[in-house]
Amino acid sequence: MGALPSLSWTDLVDIAVVSIFLWAAILWLRRTRARAALAGLAILGLVYLAARQLDLRLTAFILQGFFAVLVLILVVVFQDELRRIFERIGVLGLRRHRPAPPPDSIDVLVRTATRLARSRTGAILVLPGREVVERHLQGGVVLQGLLSEPLLLSLFDSHSPGHDGAVVVQGDVVTHFAVHLPLSSRPAKLGPGGTRHAAALGLAERTDALCLVVSEERGTISVAEEGELVTLQEPAELASRLRRFAERVAPQPAAVRRRWLARRWPEALLAVLLASTAWLLTASGLDMAASVHSAPVVVENLPSGLVLDDVEPPEVRVTLTGPRRTLYFGDLSDLRVRLDGHPLALGRRTFEVTPAQVEPPPGLAVLAVEPAHVRLKVHRNPSPQTTRP
Repeated sequence: MGALPSLSWTDLVDIAVVSIFLWAAILWLRRTRARAALAGLAILGLVYLAARQLDLRLTAFILQGFFAVLVLILVVVFQDELRRIFERIGVLGLRRHRPAPPPDSIDVLVRTATRLARSRTGAILVLPGREVVERHLQGGVVLQGLLSEPLLLSLFDSHSPGHDGAVVVQGDVVTHFAVHLPLSSRPAKLGPGGTRHAAALGLAERTDALCLVVSEERGTISVAEEGELVTLQEPAELASRLRRFAERVAPQPAAVRRRWLARRWPEALLAVLLASTAWLLTASGLDMAASVHSAPVVVENLPSGLVLDDVEPPEVRVTLTGPRRTLYFGDLSDLRVRLDGHPLALGRRTFEVTPAQVEPPPGLAVLAVEPAHVRLKVHRNPSPQTTRP
């Protein structure tokens, strides 16, 4: 079949760039709260395509107007998610890395959280990841003090004016205290947690930061990370979570990045397939190409008294040309070669087949037909015998 496209190096680069974008979008959709809304838009898109195929003009007209303002709708509905995507692109492009908590700082955090839990002193500690958290923080006092257990205990002491706020820790430095965080929009995930847990989960839903929460009422330690709130049972669990967070924030070695990529090959394969299909439908789909298809021979206007026995050959090869997209996805089921059988009455049995006798689908043209002649076999239908009385 001659409709297969020829790929240049620019086409490969084009498909690779779109595949990377789609791959990032698929990974983002797996963790975003916008999946339900995007699924609704996808269903409307399928309804629109079905309406176009079934010629439901009113339905197609209404949905066409809706999709005309779809970009504005996406900006309004997903403004937070889109801003986070652009911020992450900026972080990756600038290769920005925040200082990860060193091992001695992790020990300080674990000891302090354990001591606060035993004394039932409420506390929130924010450890920013790679994404920007500053736009989600309100108020606060700049400190820039070296991280230590006495410093944290004094900041969360009930007599301290900022003990109800959060403390921001970057590396081994306490940068701010008395900071207010955005509340979570998903109260069902809080469980028995109160306002502190809602604030920690709210920041974890919007950024990749890790928030450590000590409950004043229950004396428990919880961690909010990647939109999830987990209550820990042992201090060792907190140390393990903090070490994993430090590994995630720190620049990753090449071997770690390769392992991360290897675990996500199904999403990458799906992205390549989607990008290749989109390239066939758009960039390559408009290029002119040719392909060969089989078409049956149909005899019309058969003279009265003749019966068609056979057509040799019963099918011919038709070379079609047109946009590659139409050749791939056009409806070729009605492709026929139509012969006028009227000359059979004059004794003709061999007929010439020309492109003019082929009815191509809309948007396509006939280049050639092979073979150029077909032979018809017929016999006469004997007239019924009349009987005498």
